[in-house]
Amino acid sequence: MATEAAPTKLIKGATGDWEVVIGMEIHAQVTSSAKLFSGASAEYGGAPNDHVSLVDAAMPGMLPVINEECVKQAIRTGLGLEAKINLRSVFDRKNYFYPDLPQGYQISQYKHPIVGEGSVIVDVSPSERITVGIERLHLEQDAGKSLHDLSATESHVDLNRSGVALMEIVSKPDMRSAEEARAYVSKLRTILRYIGSCDGNMEQGSLRADVNVSVRRPGAALGTRCEIKNVNSIRFIGQAIEVEARRQIGILEDGGKIDQETRLFDPGKGETRSMRSKEEAHDYRYFPDPDLLPLEFDQAYVDALKGELPELPDAKRARFIAQYGLPPYDAGVLVMERAAADYFEETAKGRDAKLAANWVINELFGRLNKEGVDVTRSPVSSQALGAIIDLISQNVISGKIAKDLFEIVWTEGGDPKELVETRGMKQVTDAGAIEAAVDAVIAANPDKVEQAKAKPTMLGWFVGQVMKQTGGKANPQAVNDLLKRKLGV
Repeated sequence: MATEAAPTKLIKGATGDWEVVIGMEIHAQVTSSAKLFSGASAEYGGAPNDHVSLVDAAMPGMLPVINEECVKQAIRTGLGLEAKINLRSVFDRKNYFYPDLPQGYQISQYKHPIVGEGSVIVDVSPSERITVGIERLHLEQDAGKSLHDLSATESHVDLNRSGVALMEIVSKPDMRSAEEARAYVSKLRTILRYIGSCDGNMEQGSLRADVNVSVRRPGAALGTRCEIKNVNSIRFIGQAIEVEARRQIGILEDGGKIDQETRLFDPGKGETRSMRSKEEAHDYRYFPDPDLLPLEFDQAYVDALKGELPELPDAKRARFIAQYGLPPYDAGVLVMERAAADYFEETAKGRDAKLAANWVINELFGRLNKEGVDVTRSPVSSQALGAIIDLISQNVISGKIAKDLFEIVWTEGGDPKELVETRGMKQVTDAGAIEAAVDAVIAANPDKVEQAKAKPTMLGWFVGQVMKQTGGKANPQAVNDLLKRKLGV
């Protein structure tokens, strides 16, 4: 039985509260150089029909041969989802006609998938964590692509994608808001990227979501669901759920009923529209593929693959909290991308880890997001950022100067220590020089001195004036201490 939503997640309708229930089928393209049942390239792009073997084109007499690397990737992913790995699975033919499906059927898995039940822990917000159940993961081949915009009278078919290996990851209907669904897809993509079983590139279609949405009164039985096909961005997933939930609530409140169907989301119009009535499993006439033996391996094979897995996001997050004393939220942000987590660890090596985390999350990630640059292409290396943090810790520069220095390294490059020397950016720690600046500011503002004695919060204004006078180079703590003593606050 699916869980109920928290009261804050309920949707207000004209006749009362409604609860949205969401399940998802994620199609993740397997990272592999060849296709699932042929030796043709699985690389994205290429001239139309350039990556097509006789098997992919379904020429008579061509037989499929399983790609072992794709099997390994599915097992690795199942392990990453804390799921049951089935030592025996069966490939079936799923029969339907589509112009870009040359065989007239898709080789998939139905009753006996390679991976069974598992779970994913999802951080929805800094204060909310949910567990989403995984129903199954099965291997299947992708279809080709029909192109309708190259001619006014003809459709074209590109079979480059035909036969590419997909993992279909089916969740249980455990999500109760668009926010939860977005967070789930984001976490799943992170796990796949850590493992290296899918690049998660939604723009290129290597990660696509079919989203099942239904609504019900809180505590009632599950409603009739509609499936929104092939949503290709996390933002659109959230929008599609909100639009579809509202559509269903409107129909039910008007006394109508929901038809189980497949729908498409149009982000431009902000609506879902009917595509076809939803097929049931019997419509596909599944039967075991006679050209493929059942897939069998032993537990030792699974254990060997498990031993090769990298440290996964949840384990890394727990370690960052325990080893570096980071708040759970900061640790969660740092482990979202494996390269970002590595960057942080290199920066934090032998340094104040909390200070390093602040700089990586706020300054570095902020600038990377603004510029649309991936952490692997950051102009500021982890060594350079570590050097900037060292200069702060050694009181050579202040936090404000450090931000200016970060900007110089980002735009011009260079060694932070040398830049501080050659550009005269060192913090003023000479007590005499700081005291002279403090005395000058106090002498120039007698009226403010009286105000500060009555209202100690004015101290911040004086600190700002002294920093201005010293070009931001005075040690802020020394300035603060001197002002307190001289103003008697």
